Amino acid sequence: MSIKKVMTMFAFFTGIACATYAQQGVSNDSTATAKAEGLKLTKEVCPQAEEDGDLYHGLTKKLMFDRMIPPHGLEVTYDKTVHILFPSAVRYVDLGSPNLIAGKADGAENVIRVKATVRNFRTETNMSVITEDGSYYSFNVKYADEPLMLNVEMKDFIHDGSAVNRPNNAQEIYLKELGGESPMLVHLIMKSLHKENKRKVKHIGCKRFGIQYLLKGIYVHNDLLYLHTEVKNQSNVPFDVDYITFKIVDKTVAKRTAMQEQVLFPLRAYNYAVRVAGKQSERTVFCLPKFTIPDGKQLVVEMNEKDGGRHQTFVVENGDLVQAETINELRVR
Repeated sequence: MSIKKVMTMFAFFTGIACATYAQQGVSNDSTATAKAEGLKLTKEVCPQAEEDGDLYHGLTKKLMFDRMIPPHGLEVTYDKTVHILFPSAVRYVDLGSPNLIAGKADGAENVIRVKATVRNFRTETNMSVITEDGSYYSFNVKYADEPLMLNVEMKDFIHDGSAVNRPNNAQEIYLKELGGESPMLVHLIMKSLHKENKRKVKHIGCKRFGIQYLLKGIYVHNDLLYLHTEVKNQSNVPFDVDYITFKIVDKTVAKRTAMQEQVLFPLRAYNYAVRVAGKQSERTVFCLPKFTIPDGKQLVVEMNEKDGGRHQTFVVENGDLVQAETINELRVR
């Protein structure tokens, strides 16, 4: 048999085998399609087909109750206003329903007022509040004709002990202005510095008209600076503080030259004194964003008396700032 005939027979049988395989494949696909059409999508086969909302797409870890922040019950009504007092200034309020209206009380940063916008709403809603010290508060709110409590004080709600069923980070809400620092840690640092009351800086201050304004210490922790100041009133006339400013200004200003100044705004103030009685003293710890002073400039701290002229001013050089003490431990008790 010639090679040509062998090749012709091989090609013939190969074509028959391919055609048979293709026909079997079509048959199998048709059978699979028929089976799929008669298959009901159940929870075991296709979890995404569930429509009751109990299932999630993809891999999901269920939240356990030990991660829950228990909400506080709150009753509101249409004809009366409920006031809630927080331990620090309120920075954020979220209402879960248009049936509620809330806002800060006029002139009070740590008090919010809440009331219903419609009478007798049936659906329970919620409210969330974040305060300046990084604390988070949650409320479940319902309507009541006569609320049991119209004035609520929340100071002890977030400090109710370790046995409370809530995660440890309930107070670890970070605010943009403090960068990566916890607001609670900033508060504890200022409280510790105020409690220790050490005079680390002894050459910066001002004394005029029986009033002495001192800088007692400069401290640094991460990207924040802390200035510990003291006001001593050695006269018999009370000293009312109007405002305190922190400005970086030129050391020397030529005549007819506009003085360029950069105003620094404190991020926090612990025990901010607005009045110093006669023969008394008050101390305040200020928290400012980290900064240094360029050559030829200085930091000027001014304290102005309200309705008076006993203004006080002291100057801080860059050499004083760069020698700020590092905070390594806290003493708050």
